[in-house]
Amino acid sequence: MQKSLGPSGAHQRDGRSIGPRPLLQSLLRGAHLKCPACGTGALFRRYLKVADHCPHCGEALYHHRADDAPAYFTIVVVGHVVVSLVLVVEMTFRPPLWLHCAIWLPLTVILALTVLPRIKGALVALQWALLMHGFDPDYEEEIGDRLAPPSA
Repeated sequence: MQKSLGPSGAHQRDGRSIGPRPLLQSLLRGAHLKCPACGTGALFRRYLKVADHCPHCGEALYHHRADDAPAYFTIVVVGHVVVSLVLVVEMTFRPPLWLHCAIWLPLTVILALTVLPRIKGALVALQWALLMHGFDPDYEEEIGDRLAPPSA
């Protein structure tokens, strides 16, 4: 295990940051789709595909386990916003049903597609800040334990 100083000035060991990991700063960096370690490199290499390593500081990001949580949180956030707006508009203006569909369906899709990567970025940053799922520099990866065939 070798200690080095990454391009961003963060101390690293084997591609993992060592030292303090401020929670709020990490969450904000993740929500801005930036690396939680340096705040400069892109967190995603495609729309929702997290980069294996930060292109700026080299931080290993492949350990994340966001799974379905970003989708669930997005549904909660978008649902509360859209349903609240639908109720306000309906009680105030009473528009016809076709107008409701023309307004709320595109708004829901656009809002969900906008919020989803930010929530996923914040969740990956949360895991990084709390040293979860292999983001701990002292974590030893298990190689082959889960890949071995079950013994009969």
